[in-house]
Amino acid sequence: MGNRGMEDLIPLINKLQDAFSCIGQSCNLDLPQIAVVGGQSAGKSSVLENFVGRDFLPRGSGIVTRRPLILQLVNSQAEYAEFLHCKGRKFVDFDEVRLEIEAETDRITGSNKGISAVPINLRVYSPNVLNLTLIDLPGMTKVAVGDQPADIEHQIRDMLLQFVTKESCLILAVTPANMDLANSDALKISKEVDPQGLRTIGVITKLDLMDEGTDARDILENKLLPLRRGYIGVVNRSQKDIDGRKDIKAALAAERKFFLSHPGYRHMADRMGTPHLQKTLNQQLTNHIRDTLPGLRSKLQSQLLSLEKEVEEYKNFKPDDPTRKTKALLQMVQQFGVDFEKRIEGSGDQVDTVELSGGARINRIFHERFPFELVKMEFDEKELRREISYAIKNIHGVRTGLFTPDLAFEAIVKKQIIKLKEPCLKCVDLVVSELSTLVRKCTEKLVSYPRLREETERIVTTYVRERDSKTKDQVLLLIDIELSYINTNHEDFIGFANAQQRSTATATINNKKRVMPNQVIRRGWLTINISIMKGGSKDYWFVLTAESLSWYKDEEEKEKKYMLPLDNLKLRDVEKGFMSTKHTFAIFNTESRNVYKDLRQIELACDTQEDVDSWKASFLRAGVYPEKDQVESEDSGPAESFSMDPQLERQVETIRNLVDSYIGIVNKSIRDLMPKTIMHLMINSAKDFIHSELLAYLYSCGDQGSLMEESADQAQRRDEMLRMYHALKEALVIIGDISTTTISTPIPPPVDDTWRAKDPSPPPQARPLPAAACIPSRPPAVRGATPGPPPANPPNPAFALGPRPGPAPLNSHAGPDPVGNVPVIPSRPIRVPPGLPPGIPRRPPAAPGRPTIIRPSEPSLLD
Repeated sequence: MGNRGMEDLIPLINKLQDAFSCIGQSCNLDLPQIAVVGGQSAGKSSVLENFVGRDFLPRGSGIVTRRPLILQLVNSQAEYAEFLHCKGRKFVDFDEVRLEIEAETDRITGSNKGISAVPINLRVYSPNVLNLTLIDLPGMTKVAVGDQPADIEHQIRDMLLQFVTKESCLILAVTPANMDLANSDALKISKEVDPQGLRTIGVITKLDLMDEGTDARDILENKLLPLRRGYIGVVNRSQKDIDGRKDIKAALAAERKFFLSHPGYRHMADRMGTPHLQKTLNQQLTNHIRDTLPGLRSKLQSQLLSLEKEVEEYKNFKPDDPTRKTKALLQMVQQFGVDFEKRIEGSGDQVDTVELSGGARINRIFHERFPFELVKMEFDEKELRREISYAIKNIHGVRTGLFTPDLAFEAIVKKQIIKLKEPCLKCVDLVVSELSTLVRKCTEKLVSYPRLREETERIVTTYVRERDSKTKDQVLLLIDIELSYINTNHEDFIGFANAQQRSTATATINNKKRVMPNQVIRRGWLTINISIMKGGSKDYWFVLTAESLSWYKDEEEKEKKYMLPLDNLKLRDVEKGFMSTKHTFAIFNTESRNVYKDLRQIELACDTQEDVDSWKASFLRAGVYPEKDQVESEDSGPAESFSMDPQLERQVETIRNLVDSYIGIVNKSIRDLMPKTIMHLMINSAKDFIHSELLAYLYSCGDQGSLMEESADQAQRRDEMLRMYHALKEALVIIGDISTTTISTPIPPPVDDTWRAKDPSPPPQARPLPAAACIPSRPPAVRGATPGPPPANPPNPAFALGPRPGPAPLNSHAGPDPVGNVPVIPSRPIRVPPGLPPGIPRRPPAAPGRPTIIRPSEPSLLD
């Protein structure tokens, strides 16, 4: 490696992986890692075991790896393993590691061969490993086995894609050599997510199981399906070796012997085998981490900034400090009062852009719901005239009255005023419900202290309920005040003279209530419900004015679909359909005419009931009123029917106009006083109570210590956040110390063997020995920079008879081998035996069918 800092990169990423796995935020930061993918029984687990030098992974038939295993290899003097879910426990016996992996897998997935994307974190410390982090993923399968779900193939594929689609993930594609490379599941999925082959490292296993006379030379030389990072061949233990508990060190020695002796691989033996694969992965992961450091640093910094504000209040935090508890209590209560007031007044720092909340909902109750409830209480015209006639006759008694009686007017007016009590009390109940919801939302910030939140919510809600009764008493008092004195001298009252002159008072009054003819009252989307046979339901952009209701194709209002005059229209409630999710109301014509095309009524639908109420209130402003509840059938029609004489009819009409005028005055007064009464007696009073008395009530609840006791979830969250904050800071410090300009040695390029095809028979005296071409530990003076064709002018053989190189430089370029003592084949200089005269060729090379015999050492003929 280039410097010490680069060697710390992989342990740094391991720390971040552990920290983020504990906190559950690994998805927010894509850490550089290597994912091992391949089909079932491709040899993935065997490769990992060869890295560690121990048998520690579950084995069996079918799918064995059923959860991702994040394997962190750490070079250390001691040899043991640790699981993230078993903190503090060191596993020295690796058989126990296997049992723990199986138990932890079954704990999440059960024993029915199911899979789960929740990873298992295993860290292995050993002197036989290099720093490396790999993720062993379930093998790809085609057919469900046992109790597996039918879509097990898609489940595994989706899990693999969660890892390999990230640009920060290197892909270790494991493919058995006795399988056609074009059918490799691992290469197929890697080509999908990495079409240029920039992140994929190919591993070819089971080279010793290929049919006799075949080899994977073209694959390993990166000619068949080339990858930017190339292919590395390995030979794992057979099932017989595993069952016989063959030592992994012996297996590695056998693997080395296989590559050195095989005629198809001996020229590339120094780039094959598990030790070289481990070194290559260590180097490539380190280089990959170095390349991704700038992006990783920026992500770490952004996460650190997002945590700064929350962590600031946790620094120097002492949960049991009474001074801190007192200060926190004062701050919490003060903040609760500020939040409550801001939500009422609408000046909050966090404005809800999804739905109405707080003061906006109360405002809708005051100016939409309450006026609508008042209009619904309007009297039935026919019933009202009947009541007026009865009142006039009962007041006159046995006499026939000559003048219109005042008492009849007062009796009818008081009866109508009493009907106002119900909508007024309903308005108070709606406001109380909104305040209770508002209190619950404001106490969400007290979630860290569950007892404090519970007591605060209870105290404030109880106070609101108390003010509820007082507010209702005041509202009823307002109604009683209106009943106590009928002020016929009011400036807006029409008086008897004007009442007698009006023949169509109702239409005139309604016309006066209308706003300006061209004024737009409301715009918005509505759905017209039409049967499927007539085209189905469609959404249109509606525009409501004082005279008409128009709808357009869209909000640009260029393509008008229809314009409906508002004359003789009324509203009607419609029950929501069985399968419908929208709330519906209807418009119909009181004269039984078609409203739209051949429809007697149009059904309009909104997403919420609040939108329906808002549209109804808008129609009220335009003079379109709801349909009156139909009284029962006129059973008493014949008996109650009577013929009014012209004088009585004039008196009824006069009182009818007077009642209509006075009730309009009362409604206007009530609509104005109700919001003021509720604001003064309930909302403003609740704000004052929170600011001035809530703290005293909390102190009187009991022990302050129990009141400010932290929830277990909050304590855990604080610890995890502080841990993550310090881990991020430490990571940034370490990354800052690393020189990103460090140049580490890249992996060797693929061997160029094109010269073999061009010059298949070099001069006999210049042909190197078969074993000499594959010996990785010959002196640097003998080995060139890269393997290539022999020089045009071969050196004189006499120069090969010089002094034999000593043993010191044989391993001068290689560090300590972390895998074990692999037999090293000593090199010899190229020389001609002295007994052969010039011109006679040396012995021919070994036949292709015979294995090459490697002698560990033999004395030189010149010694």
